[in-house]
Amino acid sequence: MGDIRPGPPQLRPGRALAHTTGASGSGSPHRSDSRPPQTPRGARPSDLIGRLGTTPPVPGRPAFLFLLLCFPALLFALITWQVVEDGPFLRVDERVSRALVHPDRASELLADLGNIQIAVPILAMVLVYVAWRARRIGTDRWWLPSLAAALLMALLPALIVPLKELTARHGTSVMPPGVGYYPSGHTATAAIAYGGATLLLLPWLRTAWTRRTLVLTYAALVLGVSFGLVRRGYHWPLDVVASWCLCTDLLLCLWLFLARKRPSPR
Repeated sequence: MGDIRPGPPQLRPGRALAHTTGASGSGSPHRSDSRPPQTPRGARPSDLIGRLGTTPPVPGRPAFLFLLLCFPALLFALITWQVVEDGPFLRVDERVSRALVHPDRASELLADLGNIQIAVPILAMVLVYVAWRARRIGTDRWWLPSLAAALLMALLPALIVPLKELTARHGTSVMPPGVGYYPSGHTATAAIAYGGATLLLLPWLRTAWTRRTLVLTYAALVLGVSFGLVRRGYHWPLDVVASWCLCTDLLLCLWLFLARKRPSPR
């Protein structure tokens, strides 16, 4: 007959239970020994939360980037609608312009930094330098980052000129009669030329201090050009803000492309 004893049942020697405190982890129901799992999914470590490749997908960086792209686009659409429909935003814009306009030599020099004759040659020098550095170390597709930034710069007039013709906004009181001031072409030129150069140079800078200095220099250049344009009376403030919104999305697209297609040394 079997052994009848009071109390809880006792484990018999030689019996392997799946739920014993074992070897793949305390209370693991999957294995009764310490061997690693056989399936690739079980052996693969999960990615960081919110990063691309996470299984299962969770909200995180892609959703943030999507919102970051949508906000400037929506703001640009709102400003453009106000310009076309002569909305109330334009009354505020005109009052701000009258308070800021004061033509002087300093504002003219700042506005000139957005000229094609100045901004595009600086971008071209950076394109050549980055391509030379990448080719020198034997990088695959060394020409790709420079080509992407050059194409974005070439695409800019195809976006700005039709918008100027569509909106047909007149200039400020210090400008001669005419239309085609929205959005600001000088602001867009400065933002894309200097911004593309910044994105290309950042991977080649070794310290966080130099990268931070480069980004702050870029921001100072664009803000200086924008202030000079408004102060000199070349553009309304909303012309400049609309160019910021448009170029923010363009530079974000360039940044995402460079991050995904970043070439590696052979």
